[in-house]
Amino acid sequence: MTDPHKEAWKDNADGTAVIAGDPWLENWQDSLRYRYNQYSEKKGAIEEHEGGLENFSQGYTYFGLIPNRNGINIREWAPGAKEMFVFGDFNDWNRYEHRMEKDEFGVWSIFLSNKKDGSAPIAHGSKVKLMLVTHYDHHLERNSAWAKYVVQNPETNLFDACLWNPEKKDTYKWKHQVHVPKPKSLKIYECHVGMSSCDAHVASYDYFTDWVLPRIKKLGYNTIQIMAIMEHAYYGSFGYHVTNFFAVSSRSGTPEGLKRLIDTAHSMGISVLMDIVHSHASSNEMDGIGNFDGSGGQYFHEGDRGYHSLWDSKCFDYGKWEVMRFLLSNLRFWVDEYHFDGFRFDGVTSMLYTHHGIHMSFSGNYDEYFGYQMDVDANVYLMLANEMLHDMYPDSMITIGEDVSGMPTLCRPVQEGGIGFDYRLAMAIPDVFIELFEKVPDEHWNIGHLVHTLTNRRWNEKTIAYFESHDQALVGDKTMAMWLMNADMYYNMEVDKWPTETVERGIALHKVLRLLVYSLGGEGYLNFMGNEFGHPEWIDFPREGNGFSYSHARRRWDLPANEGLRFKFLEKFDELMHGVEDEHFFCRENVHQYVVLQNEEDKVIVVEKGDRLVFCFNLHPWKQYDNYRVGTNWRGKYKTVLDTDSWNTGGGGRVNWDDKETSDEGWNDRKASLFVTIPPRSAQVYYCHEWYDEGKEGTEKSAAASKAKMSKDGVKVTKMSKDGVKVKSKWFGTMVDGMTGSKGEGVGA
Repeated sequence: MTDPHKEAWKDNADGTAVIAGDPWLENWQDSLRYRYNQYSEKKGAIEEHEGGLENFSQGYTYFGLIPNRNGINIREWAPGAKEMFVFGDFNDWNRYEHRMEKDEFGVWSIFLSNKKDGSAPIAHGSKVKLMLVTHYDHHLERNSAWAKYVVQNPETNLFDACLWNPEKKDTYKWKHQVHVPKPKSLKIYECHVGMSSCDAHVASYDYFTDWVLPRIKKLGYNTIQIMAIMEHAYYGSFGYHVTNFFAVSSRSGTPEGLKRLIDTAHSMGISVLMDIVHSHASSNEMDGIGNFDGSGGQYFHEGDRGYHSLWDSKCFDYGKWEVMRFLLSNLRFWVDEYHFDGFRFDGVTSMLYTHHGIHMSFSGNYDEYFGYQMDVDANVYLMLANEMLHDMYPDSMITIGEDVSGMPTLCRPVQEGGIGFDYRLAMAIPDVFIELFEKVPDEHWNIGHLVHTLTNRRWNEKTIAYFESHDQALVGDKTMAMWLMNADMYYNMEVDKWPTETVERGIALHKVLRLLVYSLGGEGYLNFMGNEFGHPEWIDFPREGNGFSYSHARRRWDLPANEGLRFKFLEKFDELMHGVEDEHFFCRENVHQYVVLQNEEDKVIVVEKGDRLVFCFNLHPWKQYDNYRVGTNWRGKYKTVLDTDSWNTGGGGRVNWDDKETSDEGWNDRKASLFVTIPPRSAQVYYCHEWYDEGKEGTEKSAAASKAKMSKDGVKVTKMSKDGVKVKSKWFGTMVDGMTGSKGEGVGA
């Protein structure tokens, strides 16, 4: 399909080219122009005063502790401070011996020369702190805002900045490509290094590299999205209350350990994304940058606007010059120093609006997105960030925006007037399934609503779909597997026992719904670590309320590894599912997608997708459909490439994998039709491996063969009891609207 925006760029260089793909934006063209004008002015000022975004975003090479051959430069932006000193191990913690000087822009600096013997004035690994004196004569101990490594003091539990400057022999040597070319199909494994071990402790970068990365590769994921990399003083925040934006979380090891992890991932062809938090910062003043210079604002808005009441955190003032430098440099730092291939921007909704999305229920009305509630400075920052990243790293860079509001233009290029992300997250999908599990009997699931939820996305903005992410498993909630099976997961998962009704239902639906989301939900797919095998428990980090236990801050890899338990079936299905996508590319940009059938009575969904694939889903809890007729526009021979009911994934093995040939009889508003078997709570994927062109002799032979096997309207329906036993069979004749295989139910997408 031709993208209308590309032609519009030529005539509309004012931020309104996005209207070409969405006429509803016409009423908000003034807002779009204003936002784009502010972006253009800010970019122009950066080019004039800083030499462009590339220079502007290298603040990490200037601020903080910067060693060179002659000594160490120390620079810090703190316009609200009256005096500033540097102290630490190097001067026996004399807080006022080394005074820094302030320039006209509020930047304090000092140069410490090498010692007489030529050694560095501050040794590698030494603790270094800043002492700020405010205009009210308050004396504040601070870590550098640009600190690249901080460690927790066991005596005070506070974090202290360390100079990370290892000798050349101890510095990690990169062995593989700097970046991985961005995959055409994004299959993301969302992960947390600290909780990646089966043991009850904080796992290391080395553990993840050696034990978890090979697992991810085997499953078929091509991208990892790592959480909690930026240092956070409170482990239980899941990494979202960042205290030190440039520091690798020291709980899991050193900067060199993280470099090895990323380099190893690249050697496996795996892209590495970082879950980055630029939407807010921890209010922690002792460890982080909250109230850094004592002025009450500095990096953040002052007063109520600078405080996020739901998150108990500080909100950045994106309009300030040095805040932009700090955040843009933060992105550059992680890409240049650690070779990250992209970012998932957390909490984008909080950034886009002055109300931060608090107590807002977004209905999709465009009045909610534009106007006075739009935080233009934050929008402009995201535009600059996306443009910088994509211009500087065009072959590898991936950016994803976590936005619950549905902001139009979020994933359109900046040149059009968009915000510039590559993908957005389909955050409504898991909520729909949880509501079904909790409130609606299976036989009353609304198939149309389910299909609508999965396909209801902006056609020209790519989406990452997921059945569940880390959000669905946090303490107070449950994993999808727990929603489906609850306590049965602890007592009834043995392979050598007949499964309980709950376990049989849970395993079947866990597979079917993952595939449904994968096939219909977006142009990329995401899964949180461990959920692929139905992780049985929630996530809860050590805290006072749980006795500081790590029992729920780990992953139970022992469960799928146990051949005697059914968890292995769910994991195997994940691997097979990705294998089909690798072969037939059904989850990526610009692939064919057509909802052929969504039948409420039968609870059947049929979808054409990708490289001549037909997906057949039966969500009915007990009805099996034999010789069920489905429409397809691809005439030819089909083979089964995936079956949720197969024996090797814990199913009943009720589907015959013999080749199937189409009939020329049209069905469901498609050119041809295919007869399939769909057991209850199952899904099958068929691939047209011999594709007949229209008018060829092969098509006629195919049609004749199909008619010989089956009357053109006959559909055999086998009803199943809830324990999967056949109870009755019946032949139905010609179908009418609303019944099995009725015509005219195709929905284009």
